[in-house]
Amino acid sequence: MSKPALLTIHQVLRKSFHNLENHQKMWTSVLAECIPLMASLQNLAEQLRALSNIQISNTPLKDFPEVEELLRFKLLQAMDTVLCKLHENMASLHSLRDSLSNQVSTVVQLYEQNTDSLDLVTVTERSAIIPSVVDMLEWLQDADRHYRRQFIRRKTLLHTLSSGNLEFLGSSTKRWKDLDSPTEEDLITDTLCKVSFFIGSG
Repeated sequence: MSKPALLTIHQVLRKSFHNLENHQKMWTSVLAECIPLMASLQNLAEQLRALSNIQISNTPLKDFPEVEELLRFKLLQAMDTVLCKLHENMASLHSLRDSLSNQVSTVVQLYEQNTDSLDLVTVTERSAIIPSVVDMLEWLQDADRHYRRQFIRRKTLLHTLSSGNLEFLGSSTKRWKDLDSPTEEDLITDTLCKVSFFIGSG
């Protein structure tokens, strides 16, 4: 067994879990910003649908035929602004996803490069306060897969949202929330608890 190799892997694992902890907080924060934006999008869609159902000629505004088009323009403009902000948030999620994936890839590559100098007992050994190397690698890869799936699903949903599909926009908030994965997020939180002593011991 190569002790220097194990120490190096432990060091990179600590950095990876530090990054995962920060990543989870930032990811949650960006998603929280998206909820009111989705609600605004849904509200604007409902206003556009209501406007389409109104006969302006039968209202006191009949002498101002341009009002309907002006209102429609304003609502579509507001919708574009909200969609633009949502795409900015998706760019932030994309950056977070790539950052975590790169970190996990680095630690996995380091482990594979040192497999010849690390025996099975060393990488599977665990204690009550420090998990094994293989456990920690698996947890990081699980987290990476979770955030990759989350990003793809949310990106796919966002690409289906447009002013041309008001019916779909009317349920955008629910569709967005339905993509939440509380079980997976709880598992990541549980993982961070399991490695808390390990992270602090470096």
